[in-house]
Amino acid sequence: MNEKQYDIIKNGKGFIAALDQSGGSTPKALAEYGVSEDSYSTEDEMFKLVHDMRTRIITSPSFNKDKILGAILFEQTMDREIEGKHTGDYLWEEKGIVPFLKVDKGLAEEKDGVQLMKPIDDLNETLGRASERNIFGTKMRSVIKEPNVSGIKAVVDQQFEIGKSIIAAGLVPIIEPEVNIHSEDKAKCEEILRDEIFRHLNDLTEEENVMLKLSIPTQANLYKELTEHPRVVRVVVLSGGYSREEANEKLKKNEGLIASFSRALAADLNANQSEEAFDAALKDAVDTIYEASVNKK
Repeated sequence: MNEKQYDIIKNGKGFIAALDQSGGSTPKALAEYGVSEDSYSTEDEMFKLVHDMRTRIITSPSFNKDKILGAILFEQTMDREIEGKHTGDYLWEEKGIVPFLKVDKGLAEEKDGVQLMKPIDDLNETLGRASERNIFGTKMRSVIKEPNVSGIKAVVDQQFEIGKSIIAAGLVPIIEPEVNIHSEDKAKCEEILRDEIFRHLNDLTEEENVMLKLSIPTQANLYKELTEHPRVVRVVVLSGGYSREEANEKLKKNEGLIASFSRALAADLNANQSEEAFDAALKDAVDTIYEASVNKK
């Protein structure tokens, strides 16, 4: 583990950018960026366009270590280059921003009110490549829709089981059991989830540390004790479908939590913007998300 990167993530002031839309969500991400589906005819062309979008974000002067601690990448983004360097190397060496990698393969069908992760058959190979590319940690997402105790337990069990393999490979896993913001029982889901996470955290050894990525809780400061647990490096939250303004306002009410936004970060960016307009829009997003992450009500 890179101790300098660990210190930045553990103690730095700022937030983590999520630039990890994968195969299924890439067309939507491109459409929101102003690139329609008739702009590409193959998957390779699609991923080239989304890498161009991410390159534009990462190389922008508004995307810098003063307010951004880390960035989560899609596997193809990690394997591609920016200005002659692999993306993770560029982030760390040129920007001082800690690189993470999304490792999950998407969601299984819903059962017991949740969606587990699909099997990650090539995890060891992916982790090996990630280590070679100076990746600090990983991220993997499950979804919780109903306050079903057995379903939520299965989600957290799976996350921590895979998380231990990631720790063994020398990386820090981001455990992401997202609670759907439209759940009718979102607050109850979050209470069950918190208790399940605590159970697993208390079983970790002193050498086993994780990060958590959670939905912004309905009850402010519900996760404050998680942020103080000795096995937790950092707790970040996703925007989850909230607008940037709404997500920021909710985040400000939660001590110890910082943002890890995706759509809320890139919502005002467009392929047709001039460089000046693009950088200004990104700067506004970065500034407001940073303020919500460091200044609490």
